[in-house]
Amino acid sequence: MAKNIARFFIILIGLFIGPGIVVLAFEVLSKINSINTYTIFLDWVNLLIFILSGITSGLVFLILSKPIVDAIFDAAGQADKRLSNLPTNVVLPAVGGLLLGLVVAFFLSDLISSIIMVSWIAGIVNVIIYIVCVYLGISVLVRHRPDAESGFFRRHKEDKEADNSNEESLARPKILDTSVIIDGRIFDICNTGIIEGTLIIPEFVLDELRHIADSSDDLKRNRGRRGLDVLKRIQTDLNLPVKIVHADIDDASDVDAKLLSLAKTMDGIVVTNDYNLNKVAAVKGVRVLNINELSNAVKPVVLPGEEMKVTVVKDGKEPGQGIAYLDDGTMIVVEDGHREFNKPTTVLVTSVIQTAAGRMIFAKLK
Repeated sequence: MAKNIARFFIILIGLFIGPGIVVLAFEVLSKINSINTYTIFLDWVNLLIFILSGITSGLVFLILSKPIVDAIFDAAGQADKRLSNLPTNVVLPAVGGLLLGLVVAFFLSDLISSIIMVSWIAGIVNVIIYIVCVYLGISVLVRHRPDAESGFFRRHKEDKEADNSNEESLARPKILDTSVIIDGRIFDICNTGIIEGTLIIPEFVLDELRHIADSSDDLKRNRGRRGLDVLKRIQTDLNLPVKIVHADIDDASDVDAKLLSLAKTMDGIVVTNDYNLNKVAAVKGVRVLNINELSNAVKPVVLPGEEMKVTVVKDGKEPGQGIAYLDDGTMIVVEDGHREFNKPTTVLVTSVIQTAAGRMIFAKLK
């Protein structure tokens, strides 16, 4: 319905554009030839020219109205989607800057109109003034906006129930990186209740997730969309407070550097499963909660000499070795396990090795 109304107005405008062009052409010809161009033709011929020009321009705009309206509505939809993702402390200064720019441009346009006597030149200059003033108004107020999160950065918590206020003030904020959101296990961990404090999602992490979700590579695109789905569940299904923080960190080039800089500013803890980020954070003195390390820590302890029942599913690297897995994914290397392929087998643990990638168990047939 809205698109049909918009098309009607575009066609209506087209009906008047044709006669307007004819009038302009007549005026130009009259100035060139110093005669009244309207008297060149009979009155009924002039009327016919105006009618035909109106019908022609109306038909042209009728053909162009659908792609024009579709383009306008698509642009409006994209703009609405982007604006809905912006935090309030960015939208409000932007609106204020827009209004301020329009007011300043209004007064400047009157001044320009009084200085420049040629109307069409003054019109062009006024359009430029409006564009520049609106841009400067929005840019200045957004860049120098009062930080709505400043109270949070000073670790002043929002007013909550009396029973939770002391606990909230003691818990340090947990800053999620892109990898841990895509991984998804953070949702289940938070659901257990062992994570305290506010979950922080920086805007630059959101931007990276959107970039991955829009990738031309199928694997990357699926990972990005999974991350956005997990993020939505974190925001809607968890009892923990979740905040999306806008942080301009000019001295950091990549996302990892921005995460560490933000963690230092907020005195927060970075939650990740990236071992390289873990090492850099240790150098810079930033606390990190690594999901992979947590996963390894909660795996059941297995000691040499214990017996367990496993199923060998494939051959190992060395001749005669078989590979089995526990329910948590721990790999078991079974000596001479190739003989018990694809059937439940009792094995005796000989040694356990802890590596950066996880725990590896060595066993032999009983």
